[in-house]
Amino acid sequence: MLNRRSFAGLLAAATLALSFPALAEPITLTDALGRSVTLPKPVERVALNFNFEEFTAIAGKEGWQKVVGISRAPWEGWRPVIFARYSAVIPNLAAMPDIGHSDDGTFSAEKIISLRPDVLIMAEWAYQTQKTARDQIEAAGIPIVVIDYNAQLLDRHVASTLAIGKVMGTEARAQELASLYKTQYEDILARVARAKGPKPKVYVELGQAGAETIGNTYNGTMWGKILTTLGAENIATGKIPGPWGPLAAEAVIAENPDVIFMAGSSWVGRPKAVRTGYDTPVETTQDSLKQYLGRPGWDGLKAVKASQVHAIEHGLCRTLFDYVAMQYIAKQLYPQEFADVDPAEAFRAYHAKYLPVAYSGTWMARVTP
Repeated sequence: MLNRRSFAGLLAAATLALSFPALAEPITLTDALGRSVTLPKPVERVALNFNFEEFTAIAGKEGWQKVVGISRAPWEGWRPVIFARYSAVIPNLAAMPDIGHSDDGTFSAEKIISLRPDVLIMAEWAYQTQKTARDQIEAAGIPIVVIDYNAQLLDRHVASTLAIGKVMGTEARAQELASLYKTQYEDILARVARAKGPKPKVYVELGQAGAETIGNTYNGTMWGKILTTLGAENIATGKIPGPWGPLAAEAVIAENPDVIFMAGSSWVGRPKAVRTGYDTPVETTQDSLKQYLGRPGWDGLKAVKASQVHAIEHGLCRTLFDYVAMQYIAKQLYPQEFADVDPAEAFRAYHAKYLPVAYSGTWMARVTP
């Protein structure tokens, strides 16, 4: 027979086990590569190397309380204006420890291990190039969850979103975002399928260094992938040696595109760039875009004659909200099918519901005649 003290102890232990069953249970999820990943316990410490705005939308502002390290260069270094805006509303972001960046050789397994995260969330492109580091990280008992918005595939967008939600315990929010993306993506393709007539010819260029410098165009990835997904004829296809690079000025003139998109942003130290982003008035965007209209031979292009030259934020490409960029491009290519679609309003609504920063500025704009 149990004495009274032993019985009370057993009862207390049983009550505790029933009250907190989830604490003892591992979490198993499938990441963007189809890998089954098991987390031994609910996550309290997270390291994150990319897709910071996606993480914020899925995990919420509160999710950042669990983040112990990020790759600072791809956010603070590439897009400092946006980083500063998020730092103003996420208390621990400004002083966030840096785990290094895969593109510049600073990605550090030692630093990540020292931060003792329960999981590392890693972009696919970094995962593929950092085999030695990831082996060291996993050997230290830190699981890696791979996400992939860069492939621009619907299933990977959805899988990445659901994986982050599972890691962060925000499954309902993740499912809502995944459903939103899938609905918008499929609606865009359905509208494109209804369009009649020849494929529009389109040219995209990175408008970073000014009109006197020919910036990269894209083939099969980023803006190039979006163009072909939307059924357009990308004039760069077969004319550049890799996925991106400059297209000769003579080739652009010879192809005579119907529509031109210049990818801009809020880059620091790029005074001649096409300006877009949170702090950019539409007049500034249009003024920075007009310099390209004076390029030799451009006055005869169909796109220029029809005022079909547009600025679009480069950061809208390959994201959880890239459907906004797809809507804007498709609206220019197929105005009748997208007459009731307002991409700027869609992006405003996304901010209002899922992001801790307010929508403002200019992200997409047509050159004024």
